[in-house]
Formats: sequence, structure tokens, C-alpha cells
Amino acid sequence: MAAEPDAPILEASDLACRRGGRMVFDRLSFAMGEGELLTLLGRNGSGKTTLLRALALLVRAEAGIIRWRAADVRREPEDWRRQIAWLGHLDGLKGDFSVLENLLVAERLRGAPPAEDRIDNALVAFDLSALAARPVRSLSAGQRRRTALARVLLSQAPVWLLDEPLNALDQPAQQAFHAVLQAHLDTGGLAIVATHAPLALAQGRHLELTAPARVRP
Repeated sequence: MAAEPDAPILEASDLACRRGGRMVFDRLSFAMGEGELLTLLGRNGSGKTTLLRALALLVRAEAGIIRWRAADVRREPEDWRRQIAWLGHLDGLKGDFSVLENLLVAERLRGAPPAEDRIDNALVAFDLSALAARPVRSLSAGQRRRTALARVLLSQAPVWLLDEPLNALDQPAQQAFHAVLQAHLDTGGLAIVATHAPLALAQGRHLELTAPARVRP
């Protein structure tokens, strides 16, 4: 169904998923190489979030295989989860923790030793330094989203799975996100992004979740 890039390292083959008893997509395939961006497009209910959740192993696909570096990710799910950074509609933050504490907890959960320079860089990238000590429950929706995106950046995961990352972001924050995403791609990272708003990046392909789903430049 899709033209494959050279040397794919992430492949989805003939994926099918149901939601609420309804098949939202079937026989969906794509492949990605280093530094690639795949933007998921489609109307509400077309399956963008379901696809991201299937790739993150948060829901089970009815059929098909997801391969990372030629290995079926379901055979070593914990290894695959270490390769991905997930951002859903919900920010997934602890409201009573400060911005900094949320980043530190994320690092510990990933089994990474706290690295002050990387944490500082993540705070600076999303203009959060002045908010580092503030509890997340006191932040605006946009500030919480920036904190969640800082956590993605901090993860250093090679694969980013992002569901509507621009939600609640003002123009400067959107520009910051695009800069961070571009840097991730420039260093060989992969990103799969569901969005209704266009991304300000020249490269990348689009996967339209319609019937049938198709990949286009």
C-alpha cells in the first residue's frame, strides 16, 4: 500500500484495529527510515489515535506486525517501549509535582540517571525555566503541554509517537516544538505525528486514514 524508503528500520505490515466493535482501519502498511517524519491525517474517528496507541502497544492490533530493526516488537515489548516516547491527548503529568519533578520522575521511570544539563536543555527548549518550581496543577493548558513535550525531548527515545502535540500551544510554543522536532529528525530520529494543524517542516510523508489508508509525499 505504500512506497517504502531505503533501509527501513520501523515497519508496520497489514495492521488492522477495532474500536468499539468497529474496524477503524485494515491492511495498513508503512515503513520508515532514519530521520523520517510521518504525519497522520484524517477526520475525527478515522483511527489516528488508535494507530498511535497500537504502535505504542497500548491497544492490541487485530492483525498485522510491527517491526523495529526487523524484529517483531511484540516479542520484546519492554525493549520496544524503551525506544519510544509517547504523548497522548492527556499530558500524563502529576499535578502536585512541579515541572522539574515531573521531568525527574520521567527520567527515573526510564531508568536513566538524572542529567542536569539535559534537563536544563529541555526546560530552555520549551521556555519552562522560570516555571520549573511551579506545581503543574497551577499551570495553564499550554504550559502543561510544553512540560509534556519537554519530557518527550528529555527521553532521547529514537521514535516519537505524538497525538496532537500542538494542542493548546501558542505561536512561540509551536515554533519551539517545530525546532525540537526538526533537530530530532536531523539526528536520525523518527516521528509519527497525528495532527489537524499543518507542521512547519518541509520534509516528511503523510498517511491519510481514509478508506483505504494511503501514504503520500
